[in-house]
Amino acid sequence: MSDPVIALVMLGLFILVIFLGFPIAFTLMAMGIGFGMYAYWDPASAILENRIFYLFVQNTFSVMNNDVLISIPLFLFMGYIIERANILDRLFLSLQVGLRFLPGSMAVAALVTCALFATATGIVGAVVTLMGLIALPAMLKAGYDQKLSSGVITAGGTLGILIPPSILLIVYAATASVSVVKLYAAALIPGFLLAGLYVVYVITRAVINPSLCPKPKDVATYTVLESALMVLKAFVPLFALIMAVLGSILFGLATPSEAAAMGALGGIILAVAYRAFSWTRLRESVYLTARTTAMVCFLFVGAATFSSVFSYLGGEHIVKDAIMALDLTPVQFLLLAQLIIFILGWPLEWSEIIVIFVPIFLPLLPIFDVDPILFGILIAINLQTSFLTPPMAMSAYYLKGVAPRDLQLWTIFKGCFPFVGLVILTLALTYAYPSLVTYLPDQFFGQAKEIPYDPNDESVVDPNIFKSL
Repeated sequence: MSDPVIALVMLGLFILVIFLGFPIAFTLMAMGIGFGMYAYWDPASAILENRIFYLFVQNTFSVMNNDVLISIPLFLFMGYIIERANILDRLFLSLQVGLRFLPGSMAVAALVTCALFATATGIVGAVVTLMGLIALPAMLKAGYDQKLSSGVITAGGTLGILIPPSILLIVYAATASVSVVKLYAAALIPGFLLAGLYVVYVITRAVINPSLCPKPKDVATYTVLESALMVLKAFVPLFALIMAVLGSILFGLATPSEAAAMGALGGIILAVAYRAFSWTRLRESVYLTARTTAMVCFLFVGAATFSSVFSYLGGEHIVKDAIMALDLTPVQFLLLAQLIIFILGWPLEWSEIIVIFVPIFLPLLPIFDVDPILFGILIAINLQTSFLTPPMAMSAYYLKGVAPRDLQLWTIFKGCFPFVGLVILTLALTYAYPSLVTYLPDQFFGQAKEIPYDPNDESVVDPNIFKSL
């Protein structure tokens, strides 16, 4: 077999192995090293002198030495410490009281709580699980429709992978060698547009059919002053922390890593202010942060080694030639790429898609004149569907794990369907109006397209970090 055919065998074998349930990161490392020993084989050298080992060590050092990736554990720590501050129930109650005059107020409060908490943590499973324990029983007790209640929590919990400070966008920035800051600016309008569509949908359903969302009776006794105080205590501090982190990044006051460090400190201060700080919770937060960060870093190391060998064997050229042979327009190329990512989102987590499969498309972006920042935001929107679309809708399974027994999984799936439609609508709007993505980067930085790499700019990853030998 020729080297390009072996590259395709390598890719196919990898997909087969991960479907069998093997750990993704270590599978990437093993296959990268295994096929790399063939690719870099030199009969005159000893087995352990194969250049694949040097490549593996070089990739490991490059990933661990990357300044931008420092922001990942810091943002994760901020999210975990806030999650353990037990403020979610206060936040939901305060928004429920403050928004009680709106149709479907409990569902709107749940959406806003999910969006805010998902933005702070960036951890979909944690948000959906906690909201399933706090908000879902309250909505069902108030007589809310099971499908609507389930859809609100599952969809709202996924917003954190799109709205900054998103871990997904940091990982994409490191993979595509683009600016994290510009990605954050580009994601704001689509992120809040999607969240706004969710809220409008819920209110519209409540107006058309009030029986789906009965007005809660247990919050009607609060006065305006009491409502304002509750919102001030529960909503404003967390919202101010998130806005301070984002604002310092977008206005150039701090790099993403510096802002993440201040956000982690702010999370600790917030936990202390709510009297929820303890040594046990701090230790749990540090442990979870270290575990998740290690997973991401090993994924980067494995993906860098795998993709280097895949490219060296000529697999990248086969993919490129196959797509070029289709004679696609830029719009058709984007649609094809998003369709493939949509399908991959069923069996795979977003992290594996970003670090393994997205690099296959990146060399094609200049050919079709596609801005890598626009491409990244489209992926972030698209991957919302991977958490909401059966049969592998992970948000639905997270919710089912904590939901009452009479709430069937298929009922949760049916609740997700309208929100999947809203995600697709947001994708269509972004395709039709790319200025939704490019407007804020234009305003903040004067251009939406990427500038040449500046080694003194900490917000941009060195484009040579993942190149093969």
